[in-house]
Amino acid sequence: MIHIVTDSTCDLTKAEFEKYQIHVVPLTIQIDGKTYVDGIDIEPASFLQLMEGAEELPKSSQPAPGKFKELYDELGKDGDPIISIHMTGGMSGTFQSAQQAAEMTDSNVTVIDSRYIAWALAFQVREAAIVRDAGGTVEEIVARVDEVRKNTRLFVVLDTLENMVKGGRIGKGKAMFGSLLNIKPIGSLDTGEFTPVSKARSHKQVVKYLFEQFQKDTAGKTVKGVGLSHAEGLQTMGNPLLELVKETGFTNIDIAFTSPIISTHTGPGAIGFMYYAE
Repeated sequence: MIHIVTDSTCDLTKAEFEKYQIHVVPLTIQIDGKTYVDGIDIEPASFLQLMEGAEELPKSSQPAPGKFKELYDELGKDGDPIISIHMTGGMSGTFQSAQQAAEMTDSNVTVIDSRYIAWALAFQVREAAIVRDAGGTVEEIVARVDEVRKNTRLFVVLDTLENMVKGGRIGKGKAMFGSLLNIKPIGSLDTGEFTPVSKARSHKQVVKYLFEQFQKDTAGKTVKGVGLSHAEGLQTMGNPLLELVKETGFTNIDIAFTSPIISTHTGPGAIGFMYYAE
């Protein structure tokens, strides 16, 4: 059997992880001196409340190479191959950690940088499992995952600039200017890193921009997946956007409350909108 491994920024549900027998290596997050294991002893919604009351911005840490090695050793002990697909190396050292472990273990491991997070990572993991379960080889799975990645787009919209300032990603002056004008920055992750692509003055404008992008990118193609991850951004932007998507005839939409690892950077109210079409 080919084993599939991912990390806790993958938005698949626990039921899907079990159904496809996918192994998850969690990241950890520190808040006010306490360390929590993502998805195990901290859940996304309660994390937002903790973050609000925290004195400093929480810090996330990738799993140590030893954690990956332990799992690789176990899964590959009988010669089974392993495919390990992870969040973008542009935002975390998780992919590098997995790579180091792959070099240390005797197991046969292929490590893939998904270049994405959340559902956009989940699309690749899910397709890998589907191809494997249909009898696909490691090469066929890797080729399919590459194809999905090439056809994926991911947008992130921030509702507040506070966490970006706290994290030292933008200066206070800029944030003040942004909040005075009620600006919602829109970024894409298509290069593996957060790249600003537009800004909107209202939630309505955000929805309009994202839906237009979706229509443009999927014109003449078959939509294969649509995902929305949010940090309590469903009411303001998520639901209105998904209503428009459903009107196009695609209704099988994946929705998740985003991982603490991601909401640490985005702050409350954010959404991530991602899709792939072929």
